[in-house]
Amino acid sequence: MPEKRTALITGASRGIGRAIAESFAEKYELILVCRRDVDDLRDLPGRHFAGDVGDMAFVQSVFREVESLDVLVNNAGISWFGLLQETPPEKWAELINTNLTSVYNTCHEAIPLMLKKHSGKIINISSVWGEAGAAMETAYSASKGGVNALTKALAKELAPSGIQVNAVACGVIDTDMNAFLSGEEREELIEEIPAGRMGRPEEVAQLVYSLASGHDYMTGQIITFSGGW
Repeated sequence: MPEKRTALITGASRGIGRAIAESFAEKYELILVCRRDVDDLRDLPGRHFAGDVGDMAFVQSVFREVESLDVLVNNAGISWFGLLQETPPEKWAELINTNLTSVYNTCHEAIPLMLKKHSGKIINISSVWGEAGAAMETAYSASKGGVNALTKALAKELAPSGIQVNAVACGVIDTDMNAFLSGEEREELIEEIPAGRMGRPEEVAQLVYSLASGHDYMTGQIITFSGGW
C-alpha cells in the first residue's frame, strides 16, 4: 500500500483552514498549525502545533519535525477594518507579519523538502482585495496583494523543479472573519454578489483539494473564488 502524502496546513483550527484540514484528512498525513491553543485541533487527525507562523523561529521548530512534505497550504490570516490613518503601526506590522511574512517563512522551510522529491504543491489562501483593493481595508489588501505577487514570482522559480505555486483569492466566505457585520450589512453585501450568497468554507476546501491532487501544468495562478463578485 503506498504511503499517504503529507500536507501542512496553517490556520487550521477554524473557518477555511479547518474545512481544508477535514477535506485532506482521509488521504493525507496532516501537520496542522494554529495560532493559540493546540487543543483547538484535538478533534482533527495528524500532528498539531500552536504558535505564530509569522515568527520564523516557531516555523523552523515545526519543520524540524517534518521529514517529508507534498502539500503546503498557507491559510493563516487576520483582518483589520479601518482607515489607513487610523491603523496603528503595530496593527500594520501584525497584519503583514501574519498574512504575508508567514507565507515566506513556511515556503522557505518547505521548499527544500519538495526539491528532494522534485514535486510539490504550494497553495496560498488570498483575497479578492489583494487584486482590487478595498477602502477601509488597506493593510489587509496590501498583505494579500503581497501574497499574490509572491505566488506569481515563486511559481516561476519553482516550475523547473516540478513544484506548483497557486493562490485562491476568496471573495466573501461565511466565516468568523465576517462576524463584525450586522444582519443588515450582511444582506447588503449579499445583494452585491451575483451568486446571491456567501461562499462556504467547504467550497474553498474542495477547490484547494483539487489543486493539491493534480493540475500539474497550472502554476502562478491567482484563482478568483467569489461567486462572480
